[in-house]
Amino acid sequence: MNEAMGDAQITPRNKKVVSRAEALWVMFAAAVAAIAATAAGVSNIMAYFAGPVTLTFPLATTHQAATGLRLGAEAHFASIEATIPALPLTEATLLAWAGVLNLVGILAVLALLFVLAFRLRGENLFTAGSVWIIGACGVVLAVAGTLGQGLDSAGRHRVAQAIGANQGGAGESIMFSANFNVGPLMAGIVLILVAAVFQFGGRLQKDTEGLV
Repeated sequence: MNEAMGDAQITPRNKKVVSRAEALWVMFAAAVAAIAATAAGVSNIMAYFAGPVTLTFPLATTHQAATGLRLGAEAHFASIEATIPALPLTEATLLAWAGVLNLVGILAVLALLFVLAFRLRGENLFTAGSVWIIGACGVVLAVAGTLGQGLDSAGRHRVAQAIGANQGGAGESIMFSANFNVGPLMAGIVLILVAAVFQFGGRLQKDTEGLV
């Protein structure tokens, strides 16, 4: 009976949340995703200079109404999609830098996933290196995601003006509207807070080891 109770107490304590095989699979998946994201990102960036380029422009207008709807529904078009044979150099550069920053944000998240899986595999998570990596990835994600969206909006606004997408007919008002997603900024802030939690956990771990 005592042996059974001893086994029940030891087994949960020694059980790993992530096994080494699972950590390896996560590392492999993160590496493959990083390669795929880089290839797709570079292809999209090069397309801005090579052309043709298809861009979606969100619009702030209530005059471009959709007709033929049923059940008394009313709707208006909120975006247009345009294909431009060749972008002007300035606009292409803005969109390309936006693509680079967005790619950097994605790679930062995948790098963090890879490193955390590697640390879990070695059962060495609460270290100063882990704190630095998580915090740095949070800063990169927040800054790159925010600046990338700003450059993308600026580039699309200039392209919309260049192709005349902001012009409406008689009695119509069509204006380009920028979309901003706070997701990357909030995710970056969360990672910075997680880094602080890891730093606190590392201190507790050192205090516990000192007591033992």
